[in-house]
Amino acid sequence: MNYTESSPLTESTAIGFTPELESVIPVPSNETICENWREIHHLVFHVANIFFTIGLVIPTSLHLHMILLRGMLTIGCTLYIVWATLYRCALDIMIWNSVFLGVNILHLSYLLYKKRPVKIEKELSGIYRRLFEPLRVPPDLFRRLTGQFCMIQTLKKGQAYAAEDKTSVDDRLSILLKGKMKVSYRGHFLHNIYPCAFIDSPEFRSTQMHKGEKFQVTIIADDNCRFLCWSRERLTYFLESEPFLYEIFRYLIGKDITNKLYSLNDPTLNDKKAKKLEHQLSLCTQISMLEMRNSIASSSDSEDGLHQFLRGTSSMSSLRGSAGRQRFL
Repeated sequence: MNYTESSPLTESTAIGFTPELESVIPVPSNETICENWREIHHLVFHVANIFFTIGLVIPTSLHLHMILLRGMLTIGCTLYIVWATLYRCALDIMIWNSVFLGVNILHLSYLLYKKRPVKIEKELSGIYRRLFEPLRVPPDLFRRLTGQFCMIQTLKKGQAYAAEDKTSVDDRLSILLKGKMKVSYRGHFLHNIYPCAFIDSPEFRSTQMHKGEKFQVTIIADDNCRFLCWSRERLTYFLESEPFLYEIFRYLIGKDITNKLYSLNDPTLNDKKAKKLEHQLSLCTQISMLEMRNSIASSSDSEDGLHQFLRGTSSMSSLRGSAGRQRFL
């Protein structure tokens, strides 16, 4: 039977190898597993984080959401700077929060500047409240619209704003501010124009398709009138750079043409009745003022052409009324 004795050298080597392995294996210490937590930070640190939390949970649907958010972040950064300087003595924390504070103050100042109250001239406040404010046009945008390339002009009673077949329609677009104007074709009364209504909206719509046309009607001041007048060319360029305002003008001009068409059927239509018809725009898609004026002008006898058009539009109104009654019954 073979028997092999273990030599002392072998035993000593085996015995000496174990401590070396144990020294290689890392042993967890109390510092790495955070068994001993540090003391709680000062109250200023916690108040700063409360302001950060409030700013982040403000709902975006709130009107002043961004201003409140930047305000909360500004207060939080200020408290962080106080905490880092007086209680922590941490230069890096103080520097970074100073940078964040500067950024928030700049953004907050910009937001407050945009929300500043914009003063609108007293003479223009009526058309802003009546036409533009219900469509959510900001006051600063309305001020840009009325402050650069337009002017307020005056007409005395009996003076003409436009003469048929003489005045070009390519020059201007106007809104009546005060007074009343009368529109006629070859001496035949068509309708009146009241404050807060466009004076030449049909011509503005027609010049988008054809240039160089003349007024087909005569527009005369029935009272002492004041109106806001835009340069047609400069207004067009401005609206191209403001898509929102361009759509607003399309809507307002279409609504104004509709009111003028209704006033042709009812010459007694006044400003109060016109307000009730502002929501009815379907007629504008069926017939335009340009077609009306062309139908009158194409007739050999102006009086017969005018009566023929008025009878036609009246019959259209009666047909719509009878159809509505049938649907109701």
